[in-house]
Amino acid sequence: MKLGISAGWWGTGRDEENLALVQRAEELGVHVVWAAEAYGVDAVTVLSWIGARTTRIRLGAGVLQIPGRTPAMTAMTAAGLRSLSGGRFNLGLGVSGPQVSEGWHGVPFAKPLARTREYIEIVRMALDRQKVEFHGDHFDLPLPGGAGKPLRSTAAPSEHSVPIYLAAVGPKNLELAGEIADGWLGIFLSPEFTGEQVASIRTGLARSTDPDRDFALDAAVPLSVHEDVSVAADTVRPYAALYVGGMGSRNQNFYNALAIRMGYEEAAGTVQDLYLGGQYREAAAAVPEQFIDDTSLLGPKDRIAERLTRYAEAGMSTVTLSPSGKTVEERISALETGVAAAEQAGILD
Repeated sequence: MKLGISAGWWGTGRDEENLALVQRAEELGVHVVWAAEAYGVDAVTVLSWIGARTTRIRLGAGVLQIPGRTPAMTAMTAAGLRSLSGGRFNLGLGVSGPQVSEGWHGVPFAKPLARTREYIEIVRMALDRQKVEFHGDHFDLPLPGGAGKPLRSTAAPSEHSVPIYLAAVGPKNLELAGEIADGWLGIFLSPEFTGEQVASIRTGLARSTDPDRDFALDAAVPLSVHEDVSVAADTVRPYAALYVGGMGSRNQNFYNALAIRMGYEEAAGTVQDLYLGGQYREAAAAVPEQFIDDTSLLGPKDRIAERLTRYAEAGMSTVTLSPSGKTVEERISALETGVAAAEQAGILD
């Protein structure tokens, strides 16, 4: 198993701290850094900046929003980052949620699975330097009746492939990831609950054109180091409340639905009611400590080593650490503890 790093949100006044964290991760041998985007700073700019200031660590888009770019634009971006980084780029894609898709990008959220399937097919065609001609329900290239014609990318051929990861939470989206992607970006992963999720992925793999291919499983996991597990859990509460309570809409929150499938139905409803009512602190307080512990790495080094072993036993290819701390020094210290715990557990590839 490998380790990854998520350096948090960029463009919020901590960019140099985030970069220092990533550079320390590279020194420690961390395999990949993942950069996210919501409706602030985009991930492409962040990855370009990181790529220019590092030499080895892989650059992961975790994730680029499908409603924010045409598939051809995403392929152009992937080709550029692949070329400029010496082949270090991982392309993570996701449909985001209805609030971002419709409220920020003005793109309907309807039929996200079918849209994703068509989108990735076009991205692959463009990256493979095929002439791009595609006529689907969501994308029509070239537009019928116009002056456009099928085009082939002018980017130079590359010896490096661009692995495509799909962020997926629900069972059908997990099946789609297994069928058409090279890897899965998972969030709120409990080692004890991954069996259901991996089973959905394997269902998709079985109906793919290459069911025996290598498929990467990446778990994004908050990391909070403290001798007292309850104190460590408290640092993760606002993050958990945001996703379980406030991501998407009341009727379309994939993380809330995941918490329900994990057995936290009553708490998930309470957290959502409080969060959507603007009671953010109360929502954070209502997140069960057990849920946080299930889906995070909490406590001292020995306990974190034991939890990392469970992720390895669950079949994760990579565990991406999101170290908490009020200062960059605390975040770097947490990262160093996480790496030391993985070394102690003897699970690093």
